[in-house]
Amino acid sequence: MGITELRQVGGIHADVEATLEDVQEKRAADLVRYGAISPEDISHARTVQRNCNASLDRILLTEGLASRQSLLDVHAKSGKTRRLSADELRRLPYVQTDLEPSLLLSHAVMPIVDRDGSPALVVEDPEVLSKIEDMLPSELERARILLAPREAIQTRIATFNRPKLTEAACTRVPERESCRTWSRSRSLRLTLIASAVSLLAYATWAFPEIVFAACAVWAIFTLVVSAVFKTAAFIMHKTAEPHSDALLQHDDQPLPKVSILVPLFRETEVLHALVARLSKLTYPKCLLDVLLVIEEADDTTQNMLARIDLPPWIRPVVVPDGQPRTKPRAMNYALDFCEGEIIGVYDAEDAPAPDQITQVVRRFQALPPDVACIQGVLDYYNPRQNWLARCFTIEYATWFRLILPGISQLGWAIPLGGTTLFFRRAILEHLGGWDAHNVTEDADLGFRLARHGYRTEMLATVTDEEANCRPWAWIRQRSRWLKGYMTTYIVHMRRPGLLIRQLGLWKFLGIQAHFVTALSQFLLAPVLWSFWLVLFGFAHPLDPFISRDLMIGLGSGFLVIEVINITIRASAVAGRRRRHLLPWTPPVHFYTPLGAVAAYKAVYELAVKPYFWDKTQHGFATTGPEKMNHRSAKPSGE
Repeated sequence: MGITELRQVGGIHADVEATLEDVQEKRAADLVRYGAISPEDISHARTVQRNCNASLDRILLTEGLASRQSLLDVHAKSGKTRRLSADELRRLPYVQTDLEPSLLLSHAVMPIVDRDGSPALVVEDPEVLSKIEDMLPSELERARILLAPREAIQTRIATFNRPKLTEAACTRVPERESCRTWSRSRSLRLTLIASAVSLLAYATWAFPEIVFAACAVWAIFTLVVSAVFKTAAFIMHKTAEPHSDALLQHDDQPLPKVSILVPLFRETEVLHALVARLSKLTYPKCLLDVLLVIEEADDTTQNMLARIDLPPWIRPVVVPDGQPRTKPRAMNYALDFCEGEIIGVYDAEDAPAPDQITQVVRRFQALPPDVACIQGVLDYYNPRQNWLARCFTIEYATWFRLILPGISQLGWAIPLGGTTLFFRRAILEHLGGWDAHNVTEDADLGFRLARHGYRTEMLATVTDEEANCRPWAWIRQRSRWLKGYMTTYIVHMRRPGLLIRQLGLWKFLGIQAHFVTALSQFLLAPVLWSFWLVLFGFAHPLDPFISRDLMIGLGSGFLVIEVINITIRASAVAGRRRRHLLPWTPPVHFYTPLGAVAAYKAVYELAVKPYFWDKTQHGFATTGPEKMNHRSAKPSGE
């Protein structure tokens, strides 16, 4: 496992600090002396350690060379202290200090009163105390050290500090950059929306031609802007020089620990497959920290997880029940439980390329510190299931393989996708994580990163997902995305002048081109469809105002734009893996009516329940990634 994997990511180096080496040598000697492990296995573990920023205990545990209990028992004997059981840990009084619960959670350090009344600190690894010793209150500076498993410590800290941690999960993002204040003005919001709808309805009744003409002009304008936007991104990506392979070559930097958040809610259908797919990751398991983030109210998923023998690098984190019950709130809560300096996000049905984490880490190491996020490519493993799955796959191939890289190369802010995201932890925490009340927390975070001077880079490594292949499920999912887009746009446009100063005019125009055109095109799609009447020789509502020649010209222009769209889609799926989708690129046009329905549903929900998370159900695919050959994606070859 570890040694084989390390040969894949780089050679072995021996630059270990002397003090740490001394500590590790003593630990290794103690483990052998007390019979917990053989000298040969210690030698193997130390070989792995020379490549990794991982403790000896972590390596032994993840390589299956020692159990957590035996490691703690040995360290308790050698340190002349004792190991606490989970039951004893729960019984000992928790000590309230000025230390933030998030700090205690992230380092897994718990202050308690021992059974003799003296103060104590419970840890899994005493070395962690060196990171917070300057922050300890005076009464804990000479506290005795007790040992317990990390998960038990974190559970106890979380239970004691439940109200504070639950509130923090909802309020990490500063209020000025969040949509959570909307709940305070619900009556005013509903009044304003009802008034606007009533006014629009009256205007349409009284002046139908004028209203329709105004909608048509705006729809045509945004259609043209959208076409220019896509074409520019397409050309920019196609003509850009490829990244140098040197950025992905192995260097002499040690590999860091990476934490992966996988939010789950009623995902029993895919749990076993998820664990199997994550197990294929070739990144050293001693440096991999996967958190299955589960809602407290989700008994079914918790019960199934309890029956699965999870590897030591995968662990569940239960999120206390509360509102809003959203993916970003759950991730905010779980963030403090993470061990890694890089934070990744996967969805429950994801099947990442085996070498994906290694690629991400090496890219981060090669890039300047202002690159805060790396976005991978999303693809689907069930495009042959039905027409809807084919359209979904074509749409995403176009977006992730052509448009998003082109947006990045144009210098615009990237609206992140919800998965295959990787962040520098320090920056993510500095910005407050995710907005718990925004149902497209990914797009929102992408623009917040840009506003604060950070960049996102695309990386051509693929994660396969399950394409939504049922019409109503598709509409529900897309309505959540569109509602989130509306929310994100309103939040960031609260102070347009400030937004321009933070982003610059060019990036500001990029946001307008993306959000305004996308939302307008879905909402005004029926207006644009009406122009098909002209091409087929039927009367049009604008005939009294526009000459027939101009109408035909407009209809022809729409046809040209559709040809451009088909060309871009075809280019996105022209590679060997997706070539079978080429005949299906023209019918994607007939996929848009579902989007219009989703847009109207989104407007309704924005008014009455803006924080409602319309859950997407998974597990309906008839094919899976296990039948596919996973490898790093090359845009030209896929």
